[in-house]
Amino acid sequence: MDLTTPPGGWPTPEAAYVHVPFCRHRCGYCNFSVVAGRDDLAGVFLRAIASELQGYRQPVSVETLFIGGGTPTHLPAAWLTAFLDLVTGWFRLRAGGEFSIEANPSDISEEKLAVLRRFGVNRISLGVQSFADRKLRFLERDHDHATAAKAIEAAAESIGNVSVDLIFGADDEPIDDWRWDLQQALQLPIRHISTYALTYEKGTRFWSSVRKSQWQAVDESTELAMYQMARQHADAAGLRQYEISNFAAPGFRCRHNLHYWQGRGWYACGPGAAGFTDGVRYVNHRSPTQYIRRCLQGRSPRAEQESISPQQWACERAAFGVRMLDGIDLQTLGDESGWDIWQNKQMEINQMAAAGLILRTGSTIRLTETGIPLADSVAGMML
Repeated sequence: MDLTTPPGGWPTPEAAYVHVPFCRHRCGYCNFSVVAGRDDLAGVFLRAIASELQGYRQPVSVETLFIGGGTPTHLPAAWLTAFLDLVTGWFRLRAGGEFSIEANPSDISEEKLAVLRRFGVNRISLGVQSFADRKLRFLERDHDHATAAKAIEAAAESIGNVSVDLIFGADDEPIDDWRWDLQQALQLPIRHISTYALTYEKGTRFWSSVRKSQWQAVDESTELAMYQMARQHADAAGLRQYEISNFAAPGFRCRHNLHYWQGRGWYACGPGAAGFTDGVRYVNHRSPTQYIRRCLQGRSPRAEQESISPQQWACERAAFGVRMLDGIDLQTLGDESGWDIWQNKQMEINQMAAAGLILRTGSTIRLTETGIPLADSVAGMML
């Protein structure tokens, strides 16, 4: 067997991600590839994306297509129309496929929703983050409670499948405030919710403020209590947890993210976008202006790329896969990668099982209730 290739070959990607960097404002916690106040770049960005897409030489068929950002819906409806026309011309969504787009509540309008429907968008992910006006101001969001609720209701009526993101643990947030946030979200017509503890990424304004002791992050025990509260409230509302941070109504798991977590390969375009095709991981330049410049010069937008081995693939799939509450089948993983992760990681797996972090059933391992809050540590032992 060729040690650089799995026995069945690398999977053919069936997912595509396209990154749109434009935003009205960069929030203090944001560490994504974003450019604020530069809507003047919208036209040349379309030309740059077109150039990168032409590298595929012919359109490709995908099972999921995800447009993220940034804020893909920030720019006018005419620009959004031209952008979606371009992207869907190259990434052809199969019948029954999932077409997701991220949006901010303040950008939702009947005109833009009509554009999304026209191009077949059937899932919308709203960056709500909170319904509490004080917390929204702290997070530097440009919407309020009423705007968020109205956007969710309009998107649900127009698109049908609405997901919301919520952040907890902001500015020493009391746990009762987080309970209220969850209650507001779960009484609205959503099919999916993602909850995240506020993180202070190096290089962001929030990171600088914490270093200067300008505010206090919530303590670890409160953060854990908030996480468990999200699990309980989502379950009571019929949204079942299927990944560490994600909850969905039956039949509404994010199929696109499953491609990532299962390591099945995906195409990626746009500044800062990371893809995995033919055993190669790659990341485009994070700087939107550098990305545009390179594309318009006919150069590759990739900042770095790396060929991975079947062993790396197996370990990474195990690390991401164990974060899914259904667990990961090590036999299937070994058959597909050609690297027996059970045999090679037997000591680590036995240690985690003895500590009560994972449960092994046949060839499948999954997190226990004890292991769920420690998922990052479990995943680290699989790498």
